[in-house]
Amino acid sequence: QVQLVESGGGLVQPGGSLRLSCAVSGVFFFSIYDMAWYRQAPGKQRELVAGITNDGSTNYTDAVKGRFTISRDNAKKTVYLQMNSLKPEDTAVYYCNAHRRAPNLRDFWGQGTQVTVSS
Repeated sequence: QVQLVESGGGLVQPGGSLRLSCAVSGVFFFSIYDMAWYRQAPGKQRELVAGITNDGSTNYTDAVKGRFTISRDNAKKTVYLQMNSLKPEDTAVYYCNAHRRAPNLRDFWGQGTQVTVSS
């Protein structure tokens, strides 16, 4: 029912840019969800990249501060991750996450989209 579909991944050269999108369907009140982007590289744990709360507050892991920007469009039920100045170490599968605490505690995940930064 609830689906998160990521798009926008691909192969890009170091220094390049990509914009990831996460379209959410099957929810009535998208605005109550905190949204986030996670990533997981081979041999590493999944890590939080960027988050945006239901009131628009954002946070980023230190590795991407100044390069990535998370945003949301509640009318479109979509969250974005603008990635600039990409580095090879950004290579990972990027996952969209939707989190709510009420009426019950739930997490929803997208299928992931591959981002590869390589020359």
